[in-house]
Amino acid sequence: MSFGHSLIMPHDLIKTDVLVIGCGIAGGVAALELAEAGVHVTVVTLSPKPEETNTWYAQGGIVYQGDADSPELLIEDILRAGAGYSNRSAVEILAREGPELVRTVLLDKIGVPFDRTTNDELSLVREGGHSLHRILHAADATGSAIERRLLVSLGRFKNVQLLTGHTAVDLLTPAHHAIDRQCLYQPTSCVGAYLLNQSTGQVIRCLAKATVLATGGLGQIFLRTTNPAGARGDGLAMAWRAGARVINSEFIQFHPTSFYKENTPCFLISEAVRGAGAKLVDESGRAFMEDYDPEWKDLAPRDVVSRSIHHEMLKRRLPNVYLDIASHLPAAKIREMFPSIHEQCMKYGIDMSREPIPVVPAAHYFCGGVWVDEWGATTVQQLFAIGEVSCTGIHGANRLASTSLLEGLVWGHRAARHLHGSLRSLDLHDPHDIPPWVETGTQEPDAALILQDMSAIQHVMSNYVGLVRTDRRLQRAIRELRHLEYEIERFYRAVQLTDGLIGLRNAVRTALIVTISAWENKKSVGCHYRV
Repeated sequence: MSFGHSLIMPHDLIKTDVLVIGCGIAGGVAALELAEAGVHVTVVTLSPKPEETNTWYAQGGIVYQGDADSPELLIEDILRAGAGYSNRSAVEILAREGPELVRTVLLDKIGVPFDRTTNDELSLVREGGHSLHRILHAADATGSAIERRLLVSLGRFKNVQLLTGHTAVDLLTPAHHAIDRQCLYQPTSCVGAYLLNQSTGQVIRCLAKATVLATGGLGQIFLRTTNPAGARGDGLAMAWRAGARVINSEFIQFHPTSFYKENTPCFLISEAVRGAGAKLVDESGRAFMEDYDPEWKDLAPRDVVSRSIHHEMLKRRLPNVYLDIASHLPAAKIREMFPSIHEQCMKYGIDMSREPIPVVPAAHYFCGGVWVDEWGATTVQQLFAIGEVSCTGIHGANRLASTSLLEGLVWGHRAARHLHGSLRSLDLHDPHDIPPWVETGTQEPDAALILQDMSAIQHVMSNYVGLVRTDRRLQRAIRELRHLEYEIERFYRAVQLTDGLIGLRNAVRTALIVTISAWENKKSVGCHYRV
C-alpha cells in the first residue's frame, strides 16, 4: 500500500513536516488530523503491511459512554485500577475528551463498524474493573476494524507518504549527530530519524520539523506475549538513547488469558469473554477466582487475575488453567460474539463453544514509557510520543481494560492539534549538518546468533522479571542483560544493518530499562509484584 508522492531527495534524504514512526491508532489518528490540516506527513512502519500494528491485534474494545455513565465514574474506575500511581490530570483529560472523540473521529469521520443492537443502537459491554457497561466492540476484532478504516482514510490524502518495510534505526539529535559540535551546548532536540530501507539495505536520513513516536509496546522481550513481532521496544530504546525521560517502566501488564497449548502460538483470549460470563476454572472445572477476589471474582483487575492464575498453577502444579464460557452461553451465541477467537482456537483443536479454553498469563501491555505532557511532548524538543510507547500516567501501576485504544486516540488527536499550531515557527535542520549513515560492518549478520540472543533476552525476562519478582532474580537479570548488551553492541557494529539486528539491540536495552526500574521499586504495587 502506498500513499501520496515520494519526497525522497537525491541520494539518501527525505524532507517532511512531521515524521510519524508507527501507524496504529495513535500514529494513524495523529497523521490523519495533520493531513486534514494540510501538513505533509511521512508515516513509517517496519512491517511490509501497514496494518501490522498492536492496534490490529486488539480484540477488546474501546471505552465509550454507558447509560448513567459520567466522566467522574470513569475517572474513579481508572484510578482504582492504577493503584494510586495514575496521573489524575491525564485521567481527567481522557475521561472528558475520549468518548466525544470516539464519536467524532471513529464513528462519524472514519466510520468504524462497531457492534449494534437489534434496534441499531451501539452495543455496550462491561469488562474487568469497569463499574458498568461502557465498552464498544466490533465483535472480537475491534482493533483491526479501527485500523482498517484509519488506513482507508489516510489513503485519501496526497500529503501523506507511507513508507512500509522501513525500520527506524535511531532518532536524529543534533547533540549526537550534527557535524557542528556547537549543537552539543543547545537543549536536546530531535530533527528526524535514520531509516533503514529493508529491501535495499540503504539507510536514509529523514529530516522533520517534528517527530512523533507511535511504535507500540515491548511484549516480544518476553517468551509469551499477545503482541505482534514488531513490539520489541524500538521506540522506548531510541528515545532513551536520545536522552528522553522514561518512567514507570516496571509496570508490565500481563493479560490473564492467552491461549496455551504446547508448540502452538500464543494469542489473546479477550477480556470480553469473561465480561460475557466466562469463569476461570481448574482442571476439575472448579471456579477459583472467588478464593482470590470475592467481590470482583473473574472481573477483577488484570494484575489480580494474572497473579491468581499464577498462584493456582504453582499450588496445583498445573501447566495452565481453563476459561469456561461454554457452560454459560449457548454455542451459537459464543460463535456469534467471538468469531475470531473461536476460529483461532479451532485451528488448534479447541472448540470454545463446547469445552473450556486452556489459558495462561502473557505479557500484554506496557504501562510505563517515554514521559509526555498533556500534548504528547517529551523532554526532548520537537519529539512527541503517543500510544503505548508513551507514559501519560493514565494507567499508573496497572491499566484498566479498553483504555489503551482510547488513550491512543486522545493523545494522537492532541499531539496533532499542538503540532498544527506550532509547526510554522519550526524549521528543518540543515541537511548538510547531519552526515549520511556510514556502514561499519561488511558481512551479513548471522540470523542464528540474532535468534539465540533474542531467545536469551526472553528467557531472562520471563524467568526473572515476570509476574513475580525477587531481589535475587532481578540482580541476576541485570547482570545477564548487561553482559548480553555488551556482546550485542559489539555484534551490531561489526556487521551489516538489518531489521532483526536493530530489533535485537533495542530489545536488550528495553529489557534493561524494565529490569532496572523493577529493581529500584522495592514496593509491590499494581502489576509490579515483589516477593
